[in-house]
Amino acid sequence: MKLYVVPTPIGNLEDMTFRAVRTLREVDLILAEDTRTSAFLLKHYDIATPMISHHKFNEHKTVEGIVQRIRQGEKIALISDAGTPAISDPGFLIVRHCVENAVEVECLPGATAFVPALVASGLPNDRFCFEGFLPPKKGRQTRLTQLAAETRTMVFYESPFRLVKTLTQFSEYFGAERKASVSREISKFYEDTQRGALQELAEHFTQHPPKGEIVIVVAGKED
Repeated sequence: MKLYVVPTPIGNLEDMTFRAVRTLREVDLILAEDTRTSAFLLKHYDIATPMISHHKFNEHKTVEGIVQRIRQGEKIALISDAGTPAISDPGFLIVRHCVENAVEVECLPGATAFVPALVASGLPNDRFCFEGFLPPKKGRQTRLTQLAAETRTMVFYESPFRLVKTLTQFSEYFGAERKASVSREISKFYEDTQRGALQELAEHFTQHPPKGEIVIVVAGKED
């Protein structure tokens, strides 16, 4: 009785581990965030395991049945479109339900976007907090006010369409000269990291609209 949580590449297909490929071949069923996206990955690695959708719009309805299937002896793996499931992606609910029902959960190590972005930022990484996506509207200002006093390095996910707005807000709440970095397209051909003060970064991306997935790393408040 086990759920396998399997990270998938965030860009470069070579980041898939041998263990992840073997696990996906050996399980009875794969839960995928988007079966169309995952079909490309499975085909690349010659994985013929059956696959069904498991995403934020249906996971509340399906977790009970999935856990029962595992308890009855099926081996099931969970993947997301990219990276480690449950990190700003679906996965938490089914993992929690497994834990509550004495079903073992095995999470394989693998790709996740914020670790390489944090390391490449050049900012202190001995202590940090991962914030993921900030609330788009309700609660956003409250959270920014709270984070203004955070002394650890902060890590955020953001879409390219909201990047300039977010950097501008960070500049207002954290200070225009607060050091930060913006990493995009991690592990892909056009991977890029820009470093500087928040205001400088906002100005840069105003002039050079970004594409791809974004990780923002912001220095904590100095003691």
